[in-house]
Amino acid sequence: MASGWARFAGVQANDVCDYADLRHEPQALARGGWWAVVAEFDGPWHAWRFARVQRHTPSRSSTPSARSRPETGQWRGPDSTAWRSTLSRGEYHRAIREVHRAIREGQIYQANICRVLSAPLPEPPPAGALARILAAGNPAPYAAALEIPEGIRMASGSPAPGAWVVSASPELGLSVGTGQVRTGPIKGTAATAAGLTEKDRAENVMILDLVRNDLQRVCRPGTVVVEDLLAVEEHPGLVHLVSRARGRLQAAALGDRDGRGWSDLLAAMHPPGSVSGTPKLAALEVIAALERGPRGPYCGQIGWIDADAEQASLAVGIRTFWWSGGQLHFGTGAGITIDSDPAAEWAETELKADRLVALASRR
Repeated sequence: MASGWARFAGVQANDVCDYADLRHEPQALARGGWWAVVAEFDGPWHAWRFARVQRHTPSRSSTPSARSRPETGQWRGPDSTAWRSTLSRGEYHRAIREVHRAIREGQIYQANICRVLSAPLPEPPPAGALARILAAGNPAPYAAALEIPEGIRMASGSPAPGAWVVSASPELGLSVGTGQVRTGPIKGTAATAAGLTEKDRAENVMILDLVRNDLQRVCRPGTVVVEDLLAVEEHPGLVHLVSRARGRLQAAALGDRDGRGWSDLLAAMHPPGSVSGTPKLAALEVIAALERGPRGPYCGQIGWIDADAEQASLAVGIRTFWWSGGQLHFGTGAGITIDSDPAAEWAETELKADRLVALASRR
């Protein structure tokens, strides 16, 4: 574990050998190699290059073979009663009313308002152990886990920041391959398909339009198309409405010397539209005013970039745990429109959190 490891569907990586904040140093990708990425919603775009990468055929649970799996130890989560939220129910209701005010005043059309749950866990627990619990109890198409200790020395002699992230994300932020980029925004959540509403469908189309506009910033004119509209996806304990779009990238090669191709793509697609709002910049201002503290990896993008093959797979960092400062954290939120009912939106944040927090609270 001392050299760090990362695991995604189909990929196991070991031994960190390089680091860059791609927000400020996209040209690092010109050095080639395979990079694990944790682009924070409101912070650095962390990327660690790994010396050893093993690809395998992922199972439904995205669990690699025992031989490729890092040492994980035993999971002992926080007490189930120890979790605290950055926003209480009443505070979340007040935030929704503020979003309604911003909508009525013409500032925004929609904003995603989130809260972070935290529970004390003094020592960094084994990320692989929680990843195994989630793979068994809440399998996800974009499951991920990273455990990278602080202070690994790079070839330059400078220390790299660490990471502790375990994600059961169901949402594709972006995938890149054969010169194309794809995305799959989720908007609309209910316990069953029958619980999805017209508000959910209207919001999904609104965010799909936003994401299509993001794609058009980096894709060739006329190539952005919708592949799937308002598809219902079943996941453990809930269903989502998902739409998918793709386009052909303008950049003939993403790996140019100054990293401009990758930089333009990441900037256009980050933060993800489904967890920010529309118009994006105005929604981000509303979010910053109403939420208490940064989201960190939650609602960012978590995945990998293969700079040699010009391929990438980044998930939206929802259904995600991260550990820092003696606390285990988990984010949950909901998209707010003028039709949002505060009680229903709070219930949606509870629905998204309940199953996963219960799994992480095993003792």
